[in-house]
Amino acid sequence: MRSILFVCLGNICRSPTAEGLMLNHLAAAGLSHLAQVDSAGTGGWHTGDPPDPRAIAAARRRGVDLSPLRARQVRKTDFSEFDLIVGMDRQNVADLRRMAPASSTARVGLCLEEALGIANEVPDPYYEDDRAFDAVFDLCDRAVRAFIEKIHAKS
Repeated sequence: MRSILFVCLGNICRSPTAEGLMLNHLAAAGLSHLAQVDSAGTGGWHTGDPPDPRAIAAARRRGVDLSPLRARQVRKTDFSEFDLIVGMDRQNVADLRRMAPASSTARVGLCLEEALGIANEVPDPYYEDDRAFDAVFDLCDRAVRAFIEKIHAKS
């Protein structure tokens, strides 16, 4: 695995949190050259928007800057440009599998299952309070650290 695409519904809460964490941890470890990282949403209604202010705030409290990131929708080319595409919940994974072209070379899976071997979802915090965004940050942090270990072990 050399490239990973994190996917949630609108690409403003969970997936940009994971992307920002991954980019931050790779840079801090001097490993940015080892992986291509991006995030996207299965829906496109937030295209071009920054992450949710609550996601930005949760990350900022922990020293991670999500503000430069912008939402985009999953593209057909993602299924050949990325080795691994992970959905934050089972509906994201089902949507991704439905969207995948027949020529897809990417593995599609559930984020926490691919990273940590647990079949849990990263819950959508959009309709919740700040604590939910902190909890999502923590889950994404655990997953991202596991992905980085796997990438580093194969380098």
